[in-house]
Amino acid sequence: MSFEAKRCGVQFSPPSIVLIYQQKETKDVRKRIIPVRNFSKYSDCSMAAEGLKNHPRHKDYLEGVSQSQLEKLHIILRDHMQGLSLEHSLASFRLDPDEDLNQLDDDKLARKKGKMDELFEKNRKHKDDPDFVYDLEMDFTKTTQEKCSWDEESDDGF
Repeated sequence: MSFEAKRCGVQFSPPSIVLIYQQKETKDVRKRIIPVRNFSKYSDCSMAAEGLKNHPRHKDYLEGVSQSQLEKLHIILRDHMQGLSLEHSLASFRLDPDEDLNQLDDDKLARKKGKMDELFEKNRKHKDDPDFVYDLEMDFTKTTQEKCSWDEESDDGF
């Protein structure tokens, strides 16, 4: 029997992944609660997601769920175990163009980079796309030009 994942989420007590799926043959929509075992606030979310995706009992159900989505769900579970709110966890995945990424720790930076990669792949144009243009030229002129000290001529002769 084959399954199509429709929605995926988390349940905090007990820590579980909740999957809404549809059986392709019968078109029945069902919910499956997958317990997350041996997972703590110190666990590696990437390894836990990979282990869950490859688990023989859940492999067929999670085939349509991406590895990155499972990692995000594990990160949310881990954040909850560390005492962080759901809003805080979800905010750590949002991108703010004015945010200084140099000030983030490694974990939060990895979350932001993952989101950037996801957005890049979503917006990427492939050669086979109908609206693909090989040598697209765009003008990115700014209305307000910022002045920087290194833009100005220096007396050093460099």
